[in-house]
Amino acid sequence: MRGDLGKAVQDLKGESGKGLVVGGVKLPLALAELGLIDEYEFVVQPRLVGHGPTLFAGLSKRVDLRLVGRLEFGSGAVAMRYEPRAS
Repeated sequence: MRGDLGKAVQDLKGESGKGLVVGGVKLPLALAELGLIDEYEFVVQPRLVGHGPTLFAGLSKRVDLRLVGRLEFGSGAVAMRYEPRAS
């Protein structure tokens, strides 16, 4: 994608469909900065590692979230869905 990320995502949000799912580190950070994320889903794996990218590192402002769903897997992983709280 090239051009204005905010405008492109707003255009996508105006189209029909069930939503847009993104992952990674850089794109979610940019979308969070623009306030364009309607729902966050975090999957926590039962494994600790001492390296790797940090999700939302460098976020310029705090985003308060409200838990809206939770799912536990047999592996011990837990998926949690959050929505941003109204500011």
